[in-house]
Amino acid sequence: MSTIMKEYPKVSIITVNYNQAQVTCDFLQSLKEVTYPNYEVIVVDNASPTEDPAPIVNNYPEIIFIKSEKNLGFAGGNNLGVRKSTGEYLLFINNDTEVEPDFLEPMIEKFQEDKSIGMMSPKIRFHHTPDTIQYAGYTPMNPFTMRQHLIGFRKVDNGQFDDPGFTYSIHGAAMIVPRKVIEEVGMMTEVFFLYYEEHDWCARVKKAGYKVYYQPKSLVFHKESISTGKESPLKIYYISRNRIVYARRNSKGWILLFNLIYLTLITVPKNTLKYLLATRFDLLRSFYKAMFWNVYHYKGIHDNPAL
Repeated sequence: MSTIMKEYPKVSIITVNYNQAQVTCDFLQSLKEVTYPNYEVIVVDNASPTEDPAPIVNNYPEIIFIKSEKNLGFAGGNNLGVRKSTGEYLLFINNDTEVEPDFLEPMIEKFQEDKSIGMMSPKIRFHHTPDTIQYAGYTPMNPFTMRQHLIGFRKVDNGQFDDPGFTYSIHGAAMIVPRKVIEEVGMMTEVFFLYYEEHDWCARVKKAGYKVYYQPKSLVFHKESISTGKESPLKIYYISRNRIVYARRNSKGWILLFNLIYLTLITVPKNTLKYLLATRFDLLRSFYKAMFWNVYHYKGIHDNPAL
């Protein structure tokens, strides 16, 4: 540890559980090995409908446990944790992750060194193939298609992405934010429910003048898509819906007009044909449901809950 780290400010580690008690327990067990000396752990159960979260509390009584009365989605569940937190820094991390023991120190040290940083994510590898990268930063988001790409995605980690630095966006599976930034820009907006909310939050943080940082000296392993599945109707619905919501919240003028034209003339016919050819009528229904949600909800998408 360098001389920059003169003290250890408190970190609030917030995670959301939904019908995954054992997965959450595995995550909490990995935290047992963490070397950072000053942190609290907050677990929010997002109204798990079929699986009793009691083993989480029984096995890890030291945590702060919050039982939500209803499923508030990713943003809403995390926001419940924010309101109970007391840390100077807040780490939002998926329950389907496991961490390296020393993953917190490099991030906190960098925050203390550079006060212009408003958000940070560690390097993230896939848990099932632990030598393979999921996240080593993000490319800029295309202002017209609202798409971006994960740097290093599915590449074997040979150290080629070990240079820390500024990046376009954080990764929602593991992101840390100073409390002062949340007090300034507000918490994650809950209209998204699932997907895109972290990128929207990041856009607001950058508009407030802060930078986004990738810290490869910190390492997290992610069990991707345990909650929602790959190509599930739930995933297709929220990604499709929120891609438009993100554009509506973050684009203006002729760029927003182009976004909507692109989605109407390119994305809709392309996905319609794709799901028809695959005979995935369930995904087709979810996709059109997402499109029509944006037609009917033309108000109320710009609210940002304050801390």
